[in-house]
Amino acid sequence: MKKVILLSSVAVASGVLFANIFNSMVIAAATDSDIPNSVLAAKEFFRTVNPGNFFKIFSPASQFLTLLSLILYWRKAKNVRLFLGIALICYISGDILAVTYFHPKTDIMMSQPTPDTGTLKRLSSEWSNMNWVRSLILLIGVVCSFVAVDRFYAFKSTSKPPVEKI
Repeated sequence: MKKVILLSSVAVASGVLFANIFNSMVIAAATDSDIPNSVLAAKEFFRTVNPGNFFKIFSPASQFLTLLSLILYWRKAKNVRLFLGIALICYISGDILAVTYFHPKTDIMMSQPTPDTGTLKRLSSEWSNMNWVRSLILLIGVVCSFVAVDRFYAFKSTSKPPVEKI
């Protein structure tokens, strides 16, 4: 069961990373394409559901699974603990960035009345550029998670008790 949790933490974190990259490559690019019309279209499109609905579920799930993995593997190997700890810090940092940086900018862009075109262009550009920084932070976390898995299996293969010869 511990391995399932560890591997699930890597899978969910990878999903969050790729959803964030999708936001940069598709949604942010589309929103930035014809300001203010594209922002108005995005407001209409995201009226019912938006990418935040995905991140509200899967970002905390990623953090929880990584924390649980860290607890479960705490005594296994120091390297596993180190890389899971770094990954957890990266995932939490990504969410802190989302709440403190992205949500306020998104709220302003999607507010009524719609801000002027210059403000929208500035906010959209800042949001797009900083989202790549968030993707990099998440990528570092995912790489550390994969390294933790690798170190776990390396530790496991070298720590097997010797077989008795008859």
